Amino acid sequence: MTSNSFSSTSGLPPTELLPWLNAEGSLTAILEEKAGQPLRVKRSFEGYRSLTLGQKKQLGIQGMMLNRPMLAWIREVQLYGNDEMPWVQAQSIFPLNSLKGQSRRLQHLKNTPIGYVLFKRRRTLPNERFISHTSNGWQRQTRYDWNGRKIMISETFLPAFLSSHI
Repeated sequence: MTSNSFSSTSGLPPTELLPWLNAEGSLTAILEEKAGQPLRVKRSFEGYRSLTLGQKKQLGIQGMMLNRPMLAWIREVQLYGNDEMPWVQAQSIFPLNSLKGQSRRLQHLKNTPIGYVLFKRRRTLPNERFISHTSNGWQRQTRYDWNGRKIMISETFLPAFLSSHI
């Protein structure tokens, strides 16, 4: 089950970007098909951070838990297709309570695209998506239910992708 909502002061996204923002399943696989090669992942941050109030709300945390400090494993990367400029800037948020059992491997992705892990067994996952315009470009934030664990992945389509690839 998927639901999308738009939040923007810049109007609606360009029509040609809508299929990318609304794509179901692995964005990694779709981008690799477009590039004709595996994506290159460049990590800019990977480690523990406290969740902001906004991040907690997006993850579906409610009530008194919103006021409590919460740590998450955060991974920030740039995804490169078939040229020298990054196509997508991505952030993955894994609350500590979601990193149990087999899910611990999400802390050890290194330069592996997350789509390889999340969509290894299923083509789609239950999710809720929010689309907005940021200072870096159009972004989709998707809260996934992966094996009963909530994780948030934000993907921002950068100007290099928009100018030459859609």
